[in-house]
Amino acid sequence: MTRIKLCGMARMADIEAVNELLPEYIGFIFVPGRRRNIAPELAAELKRRLLPGIQAVGVFINEEPERVAQLLREGLIDIAQLHGTEDENYIRRLRILTKKPLIKAFRIDTEEDIRRAEASTADYVLLDSGIGGTGKVFDWTLLQQMKRPYFLAGGLTVENVRPAVERLRPYAVDVSSGIETDGLKDQMKMREFVRQVRNAE
Repeated sequence: MTRIKLCGMARMADIEAVNELLPEYIGFIFVPGRRRNIAPELAAELKRRLLPGIQAVGVFINEEPERVAQLLREGLIDIAQLHGTEDENYIRRLRILTKKPLIKAFRIDTEEDIRRAEASTADYVLLDSGIGGTGKVFDWTLLQQMKRPYFLAGGLTVENVRPAVERLRPYAVDVSSGIETDGLKDQMKMREFVRQVRNAE
């Protein structure tokens, strides 16, 4: 079964929607300067309202490992997603600070990018078209070389997610801008996205 991550949660209305839709994961963005960035205090409040079966993923770009580990320890998030240039040394440093699962994101442009993702020691890898939230699809034919399970991200929408799941069978799909209208999460799009993934099984 392909799992679902709805990313960029920032309002109580978003949490109410995901509690109804029951994706496996939701995402909080902790990247200053990004439109969907939220403060830890708001994340804590939203996490308290999140149903226990839904895991919260914190998204970071080149953040200090100590801060990432702190948010994991405090229970604001269950998993850390590394979406910058974090390398294996960074992952090793973070492993010393926390035993919680890690997702490493990779921008996919070439077969070499696939090989780098394959070799990652992160618990999960996420394959994207950029640094996240771009709404652009990368060349999915490159995924024919991918042998480990992965989160598929980048340009997924209610229109293309079902064929993506049927063709690629990713471990999970990750969406943010594809379930928004005018920069805010759209409950109708969220519901339809989840429906399309579940119906693809």
